[in-house]
Amino acid sequence: QVHLVEHGGGLVQAGGSLQISCAAFERAFPAYGMGWFRQVPGKEREFVARIRWNSEDTYYADSVKGRFTISKDRAKDTVFLQMNDLKPEDTAVYYCAEDTTFRAIESVTADYWGVGIQVTVSS
Repeated sequence: QVHLVEHGGGLVQAGGSLQISCAAFERAFPAYGMGWFRQVPGKEREFVARIRWNSEDTYYADSVKGRFTISKDRAKDTVFLQMNDLKPEDTAVYYCAEDTTFRAIESVTADYWGVGIQVTVSS
C-alpha cells in the first residue's frame, strides 16, 4: 500500500504562484507515473497533469497548459506541481495520485490517492 502525502496548499492571490508537492511512502515497486487532479464541491474530479516516472513525458489539461508544471524527484519519491498565474477558477482541492500501470493521459482513475490539499485563489 503506497501512502501519498501532499504539502503546500494555501491561499494565494490571482496572478500569484504556488508549489504543491506529494511524497510517496512505502512504495515497494517503482511507479508507472504520478499525477495531479482537482475537484470543486459539486463537480467531478478533473485531470490536471501527469508525469511518467521512467521518462520525461508530461501531460497537462488544456486549462492549465503553459501555467502549471509537473516535475519529479525520483530520489525522494516526490512529485511537484508548480502553479503560476493562478486564477480564481483554479480554486479546488488538489489530489496527488499514483499509477502503477498505464492509464490514458486524462483518465481520472489511479491506483493510489492522497487525501487532497486545498488551494484557494482570491480575485
